[in-house]
Amino acid sequence: MEKLTYPLLSFQLSHEAVLGILVGTPYQVVEANAQKLRTTLTDHLSKVYKKDGDYPLLELDSPMLRMVETTMRPTYRFINAAFPLTNKVKITMPLVYGEGEPGVFECFLPLLDESFYCYDIGQLDNLARHFISNALDEKSPEEIYQLAAYPTPNLDIVTLKVKDDVTFSYSWDLRQEPKVLERLAERYPYPKAVQRNLAAAPDAAWELDEYVNQVVEKLMQQRASLLVVGQSGVGKSAVLRQAFRKLSSFSKKTETVQSFWRIQAQRFTATSKYLGEWQETTEELVWELETINGILWVEDIARLLREGGKGPEDSVAAYLLPFIQQGKLQITGEVTPQELESMRRLLPGFVESLQLVDLPELPERSLGIVLEKFAAHVLQGHKIGISTDALATSTRLLRRFYPYESFPGKSIRLLGECVSEAIFHKKTEVRKADVMSQFIRRTGLPELFLRDDLLLDQVALRNFFNEKIIGQEAATAQLMDVIKVFKAGLNNPHKPITTLIFAGPTGVGKTAAAQALAQYFFGLGQKTSPLIRIDMSEYQHPSQITRFIGTGKEPGKLVQQVRERPFTVLLLDEAEKATPAIFDAFLTVLDEGMLVDAFGRVTNFRNCIIILTSNLGASNRPSIGYGNRLPDDETYRSAIGKYFRPEFVNRIDHVVVFQPLLQDSIRLIAQKELDEVKAREGFAKRNLKITFTERVVAHIAQVGFHEKYGARPLQRAVEDVIVKGLAKWLLENPAVENQALEVDVDEGGAILIKSMGINSII
Repeated sequence: MEKLTYPLLSFQLSHEAVLGILVGTPYQVVEANAQKLRTTLTDHLSKVYKKDGDYPLLELDSPMLRMVETTMRPTYRFINAAFPLTNKVKITMPLVYGEGEPGVFECFLPLLDESFYCYDIGQLDNLARHFISNALDEKSPEEIYQLAAYPTPNLDIVTLKVKDDVTFSYSWDLRQEPKVLERLAERYPYPKAVQRNLAAAPDAAWELDEYVNQVVEKLMQQRASLLVVGQSGVGKSAVLRQAFRKLSSFSKKTETVQSFWRIQAQRFTATSKYLGEWQETTEELVWELETINGILWVEDIARLLREGGKGPEDSVAAYLLPFIQQGKLQITGEVTPQELESMRRLLPGFVESLQLVDLPELPERSLGIVLEKFAAHVLQGHKIGISTDALATSTRLLRRFYPYESFPGKSIRLLGECVSEAIFHKKTEVRKADVMSQFIRRTGLPELFLRDDLLLDQVALRNFFNEKIIGQEAATAQLMDVIKVFKAGLNNPHKPITTLIFAGPTGVGKTAAAQALAQYFFGLGQKTSPLIRIDMSEYQHPSQITRFIGTGKEPGKLVQQVRERPFTVLLLDEAEKATPAIFDAFLTVLDEGMLVDAFGRVTNFRNCIIILTSNLGASNRPSIGYGNRLPDDETYRSAIGKYFRPEFVNRIDHVVVFQPLLQDSIRLIAQKELDEVKAREGFAKRNLKITFTERVVAHIAQVGFHEKYGARPLQRAVEDVIVKGLAKWLLENPAVENQALEVDVDEGGAILIKSMGINSII
């Protein structure tokens, strides 16, 4: 007799419950103790062996256990949108590994149902973290917190005695595990125990029965491969999941052999290390699917055209096409209309081989029914109610601020986030205020913009901008007009909130105005800065447009940042220095508020304020003056009109002209910079109250003046003249605390510090 050993991972869930996972097999058992766990699994393996003459194949020499720690931020994902939670989570995952062949380590992550090979043991932890991060990235926050709650396991061994002359049968059936499929994909539907523990959003396709039946008919009766086509949020995934559950139920009732497998496009090539390996793996996967009558669900099927080769013609999609056309592979997936159009253009034969099921957005009445059913589901499953006001508020906010996504998906996602917050804070109901707070955290928009019953305080608005922007009354008035239009809900929902060109000499407050606008619009809830600033002087050559917008596979700097922060002020600094090719590509953004790449991926700019800064028209004028002669606005508009193409300028909503600063404005800016110095940590921890005399303000305004660079040298003057002197004095007087310091300057520019009636000169 030959002895086979299997690694057994056991988790002590409670005093009388131990979970055992037989690594490398689909078997999981819960028993009272570890001894019963081993006995139960040994008996089961023996029965299977006696009945079928077969056993799970696992060649793992001296298995070892390693706990791998990784840190990640749980994120809610919905099609192309991602909404990360505030706090990061540390997760420690058990990794079981051993040498299968000399120099080749076979590695398993049992809790994630992942496996991989490692050829350099020194890179094991890094490789494991890569697979852990990829797997967790696709899971909901609820699933991640459940995985983080598992106790540290123990590694044991289960032994099976078999005959020496045992042979394997390669005639596949559902009792045998398809090796490549198990490694790259996951079975669907999930077990009921797993479904119950998923996110607050249910696994249901309410009000979509007609489309579920279409999918079932095409998959079962016509044996077709198909695509479900619809905008983000209409319920494409829900329709496919419901169809697979129907087909699975029918398969069990009729005792027919059929299985369903869910895979991500990048998994086809993720484990390939040498030329031709992913093609070989793909052929094995197709063969296994054909043998067990399996249907493959590719989650992001449009990405198949980007995986594998340099272009669509040598991609995974192109490689799969003959198998689909010959009927050896039945495949399904979901795409947006933009992705479908892109696939038709790049690889028309692939789309022609698939049947289409068009899924429109739900009508108003059906949407109301779906939200009521969702609320009932949450109440039953989580004992948390959702008020009628909360449902209505979520619909109203999403309809206005997320017009580019579709119902019911965007409602389910927002309400799901609110339910998760309620679970975390042990609340029993989600109210209107909870929806409002969650929306503010997601977007950064103040409550003023979200509630129609709150009136705009125009005096407070003017004071806010006058405090941030000094000496630019006309420009400030135009920015306030933007806010008034947005508050009234009269901005075009199919374009960016507004597109502006800030014109004027350098150092007069253009960047400060953009920062103030970002803070007022989106600065309330977001943890990252609501201002995206890109220096356009870095993109002076046409070839650099790919670095700005992106290549076929990778997004550029602009696209990446806007996808991460869709509610933002986008500041394109020194726009005239960039290649004109960038602005040609930008026409669609200004016109429709979206940018579609070659593969149909959409980046939305409809919740952005787009600002371009320019010095055009200011080259022959002083940027700061002590007189009253100011350049006229038409000078700047004329220069902008001559430089940019007419079709680009026509898509700009407003040209905001910033005038050269006058003497009074320079003094106010100097005072503002000095006031900010008072709040620095070195003074606060010593409880020192700093006062600057008028002579200091006048001195900084004088030495910080520069005709070419405007007010920018003021900050440098404050650092060089004031801050360095104060730092030197504090280091020489370390015992000074709880005092009032008066900072002055003499006629020669020396800094005078008065403390407790004693004058010091620096």
